[in-house]
Amino acid sequence: MKNVTIYTGPFCNYCDAAKRLLTRNNASFKEINIATVDGAMDEMIKKANGKRTIPQIFFNDQHIGGYDEVRALEKENKLQDMLK
Repeated sequence: MKNVTIYTGPFCNYCDAAKRLLTRNNASFKEINIATVDGAMDEMIKKANGKRTIPQIFFNDQHIGGYDEVRALEKENKLQDMLK
């Protein structure tokens, strides 16, 4: 199983939805809250090629995108294979 990292923030419905989606697909993940972790926002922006919105999701060091991209992978039945 790949290491999943999700950058989140407070009061973010898409962040909550992404975490629920990952949980229902049996993916454990490391959550980094950009509001409480010093330097996390700059780190996320750099790793996500300038994207500033949350959530930003990574499988190992591969940038997947946000909630919409992960949900699309789930709908296309590709998420489980990508998590392996």
